[in-house]
Amino acid sequence: MQVRPINDQEFAQFQSMLVRVAGISLSPAKKTLVGGRLAKRLQHCQVATYGDYYALLASGRDTQEQQVALDLLTTNETYFFRESKHFDFLRERFLPERKPGAPLRVWSAACSSGEEAYSIAMLLADRLGENGWQVLASDISSRVLEKARGGHYFMERTDQIPPDYLSRFCLKGVGSQHGTLLVEPRLRARVDFRQINLNQNLPNVGEFDVIFLRNVMIYFSLDTKRHVVARLLATLKPGGYLIVGHSESLNGVADHLKPVAPSIYRKPLK
Repeated sequence: MQVRPINDQEFAQFQSMLVRVAGISLSPAKKTLVGGRLAKRLQHCQVATYGDYYALLASGRDTQEQQVALDLLTTNETYFFRESKHFDFLRERFLPERKPGAPLRVWSAACSSGEEAYSIAMLLADRLGENGWQVLASDISSRVLEKARGGHYFMERTDQIPPDYLSRFCLKGVGSQHGTLLVEPRLRARVDFRQINLNQNLPNVGEFDVIFLRNVMIYFSLDTKRHVVARLLATLKPGGYLIVGHSESLNGVADHLKPVAPSIYRKPLK
């Protein structure tokens, strides 16, 4: 079946859907990306236009297809130890200041395919051993969460992993798995992956000492940013840290937070 190129009206429908469901605002420059990511789904569903595919999603008759489309449109590229200064902050400032033996919880709140969450877990395992810490990792996409739970990655995505961590926490693929690595099972078991939509009321996830919310707010409107950050801050302990992407800012979003380093903010103690 020949799929017709996506037009402006059809793209606007998907823009509206993403804002409504996920709080994500797509610029007009993303029109080609949307068309490319969804083209095979039109063929799979045997519809010829993006308008027909949107109508299928909007009808609510196929919730599985709704999730597939959402997964395709919300997946972001990531890699291990991205924006390394954040991990330097944890290693050199945050962890040394903590009371020895105090339990620690960290949330990777838009974890994509899991590299960020496993980077956090490697650092905590290195500095704190096997006890006294937990990592929650969440994303809106069920597809990337499935990949994250598997912990299996191509080697070219692992260039930033410190050599010591690579040897201690990863298994190098051999034979048919050459060119890949597997995060070792004990570390994988320490990360709790859950599907959570940050644009909705949060489930009961407990409290956290550090929350990573990186490279996702660039897709949110100002109003959505404020609501998402407010939900997350309700789970952040007083004195805890919220870490956003280097290209992001909380100016006008949560001005009561104290900036302590570029893109790192602290919640007041009172």
